[in-house]
Amino acid sequence: MTALEFNNKFYKLTPVLNSFAYNLTKSMDDAKDLYQETAFRAIKNREKFRPGTNFKAWLFTIMKNIFINGYRKKVKANTIMDSTDNDYYINSGNVVVANQADSNIMTAEIKGMIQSLDENIKVPFMMHYAGYKYQEISDYLELPLGTIKSRIFFARKELKDMISKRYRDVADIRVRA
Repeated sequence: MTALEFNNKFYKLTPVLNSFAYNLTKSMDDAKDLYQETAFRAIKNREKFRPGTNFKAWLFTIMKNIFINGYRKKVKANTIMDSTDNDYYINSGNVVVANQADSNIMTAEIKGMIQSLDENIKVPFMMHYAGYKYQEISDYLELPLGTIKSRIFFARKELKDMISKRYRDVADIRVRA
């Protein structure tokens, strides 16, 4: 496609691109900036467009990717990391007693639930929990990768069901309080 054909196709889609940019940004100024950046990148990368493919979709993809990247930059720039110590009130008492009874009891109960799982799903689940990758588990157990993934999925699902049944009463009490 020649530069003239490319430019003609591009400028025919200008109204559609502008409205899409406005839908993404909800601001006329930001939409104009997004359109301008899309135009720049499209013209700059004209040789990457393959004739016979959907030109409009190619431009929309460029615009959407520019918008997403810009959004991620804004979110990252607005994130404030507070590294100050705020432990003054927490540690201001004379005696600090760590009480982990609830978490210790729940941990023991969950370990019991894991032990009650069927061996076929418990072994891959525990290996995955220990940090092994799916492929490593598959090689060690000499089972297909898909089987390993499905067994870990079923173990998670069964544990979730057991936990929700076991702690349903606790959740009901917290909701009422």
